[in-house]
Amino acid sequence: MNGAQKRDLIEIIDKSAEDLHQKIDMHRYLMAIILDKKVSEKRLDHIILPDPEKELRLSNAIKEAIEVLEETRKAFKSKRLEVLRKRLVQVLTEPE
Repeated sequence: MNGAQKRDLIEIIDKSAEDLHQKIDMHRYLMAIILDKKVSEKRLDHIILPDPEKELRLSNAIKEAIEVLEETRKAFKSKRLEVLRKRLVQVLTEPE
């Protein structure tokens, strides 16, 4: 694994940890509301939460696309594909 790949992997891990922290914060907030009985069960149904399964599928698809672009970059030597690969890595690692 070269230096760029290691940096990309570290960025992905950092993003994943940040996402986990955000979800934990949301969980704490929801539990506080429920315990304080500030919200009825009916109203809780209307709180929009992200679909973790869909996000995981999208994340995996982006990772797969990055891997394919990485594997084929020497065969095609396309600047556009390089820009696309870098953009996908950026999207995967940037905070929401």
